[in-house]
Amino acid sequence: MPMNLLQIERREHVAVLTFNDPDRRNVVSSEMNKALLSAFDDLEPDKDIKAVVLTGSGAAFCAGAILDDLLEVAEDKGGALPDIYAGFLRVAHSPLATIAAVNGPAVGAGMNMVLACDLVIAGKSAKFDTRFLDIGIHPGGGHTWRLRNISDLATAKAMVLFGQILSGEEAAHRGIAWECVDNEDLLETAISYAERASGFPKDLFAITKKTLHETATITESVKSVELELAPQRWSMQQPAFVNMVSQLKARIEKKN
Repeated sequence: MPMNLLQIERREHVAVLTFNDPDRRNVVSSEMNKALLSAFDDLEPDKDIKAVVLTGSGAAFCAGAILDDLLEVAEDKGGALPDIYAGFLRVAHSPLATIAAVNGPAVGAGMNMVLACDLVIAGKSAKFDTRFLDIGIHPGGGHTWRLRNISDLATAKAMVLFGQILSGEEAAHRGIAWECVDNEDLLETAISYAERASGFPKDLFAITKKTLHETATITESVKSVELELAPQRWSMQQPAFVNMVSQLKARIEKKN
């Protein structure tokens, strides 16, 4: 087993996290989860890091939970489902921009890792497989909620209830991925999206991401406007906006 289950590469404002347990197809082990938690604990307060790309080493993105860990939970031997889901939930709740560069199969809890990210870029070799019912257990970790929110009810039912596995191209067509690219272009494409997001002020990105998540509870127009009032007022008082307005006024005055 590799000594470093999670490789971290920094590229200016972007951190590339690579699941590095290829012999076990990058399974969601307790060690992998601990490495993810530690990585985000370090990256989130880092002023230089604004976006994270997650990908897998070898032939898989992430093959899901370890069956023995699931059995321990089922037999009440001290395991806990929240522990199994801790890693991807850390990703899901991060204020950073998160992009999944899916290089191979994403299965079960590995599919949860995909659904946790803000943006999904699929390689031609990607496979999206919920798998829960195939191994005789109910989906967990908010899987059905995330899948339905990122796609639609028909797609969620097809994948969860009818065991449909999507290729990278099918995932992009169904709304699971933003786009599907050649495998050799996958990582650089994902990084290019991360670099675009990292061009925004870090705190502005975080609060806007929070607002987008909160829209799930909004059902009518007036409340949607109210939801955005406070964060938009706040943003208008921040240097990015204030400086932009000052520069714009200066250019106008110079032309006149």
